[in-house]
Amino acid sequence: MSEIDFINPEPPFFNDHDEVSDETFEVLKARCLKARELSYSPYSKFKVSCTILTEDGEFVDGANVENASYGAAICAERTAIVKAVVGGKRKFKVMAISGDTKSVITPCGICRQVIREFTHQKDLKLPIYLFNCDGSLFIKMYLKDLLPLSFGPEDLNAI
Repeated sequence: MSEIDFINPEPPFFNDHDEVSDETFEVLKARCLKARELSYSPYSKFKVSCTILTEDGEFVDGANVENASYGAAICAERTAIVKAVVGGKRKFKVMAISGDTKSVITPCGICRQVIREFTHQKDLKLPIYLFNCDGSLFIKMYLKDLLPLSFGPEDLNAI
């Protein structure tokens, strides 16, 4: 990822959290940072976490789960999404992601596509809050910028 000006970012990067109150933002950040402790990453040692705030106000945490057969690993974002979906939650208001890095990380390509499946916001403007390892750096991106010209459920109806 290229350098980001965290103080005065330019689109597609933002440093506000207008979608949620200050209190909710702090809870989301704290949960996301803490969820990294749940990571099972004995091979890469790279801990990643994701916390989803659902439209009805519930928080769902996830962490990456590795496997000796590397292809069977599950990213934090997909872990959180699966937990939300099997819990009956399919509408997400905000997602937060944190990794064991001094800067922020973004979701991998597979996770971007899975996030897309459950994005109901018009124009794919699901806010994704990206935090560094200790929460001192924060940037917001929208799914539409992480996955432009995406393929989604509505495209299957066009066949």
